[in-house]
Amino acid sequence: MFTQPELPYSFDELEPHIDARTMEIHYGKHHAGYVKKLNAALEGCEVEYEHVDTLIADLKALPDDIQTAVRNNGGGHSNHSLFWSVLMPPVPLDQQNHSTALYEAVQRDFGSADALMEAFAKAAATRFGSGWAWLVVREGKLEVCSTANQDSPLMGKDITGCSGVPILCLDVWEHAYYLNYQNRRPDYIEAFWKIVNWTQVGELYEAAV
Repeated sequence: MFTQPELPYSFDELEPHIDARTMEIHYGKHHAGYVKKLNAALEGCEVEYEHVDTLIADLKALPDDIQTAVRNNGGGHSNHSLFWSVLMPPVPLDQQNHSTALYEAVQRDFGSADALMEAFAKAAATRFGSGWAWLVVREGKLEVCSTANQDSPLMGKDITGCSGVPILCLDVWEHAYYLNYQNRRPDYIEAFWKIVNWTQVGELYEAAV
């Protein structure tokens, strides 16, 4: 049985950038719903994976009759679990611990932090309908991409059009921002940068390489 990770902050600690009511619904209803439906899909199947990331990365090896349910709900569980982990209450950027390895990789692959943020914001803003924007490590390099619905880069490029080990993500489903931002997705994307936990992103980068 898969379970939700506990949030490392309270629902209101990301305000004003993400409001408490949105967090309560997003975590307690949407993410919880994906976990419940994933466990239901796996019930009675001889499928055992210790971590949801390993499960969705092995999607094609699963029985045909549960692949869609695992893709949607396992993806939803994995994506949200990463999303919560890379957010933190607002802290000035100069007060965060930064990974030298991540900084050097950003300079190498994007030229600057501003260029990375611009590429990521574009991926998030131009994802039609529901989906996610990603910063991934692929073959040792950083790349930005986006996926539809609850697809994850862990599922592979042939399935999602995006592949790699994700280290940063942004949920651009309307349920993630509509109460506060309505249809102003660009404002939500801009606010996101104020609550990114760059220390965690750096640790994920170092683990990925």
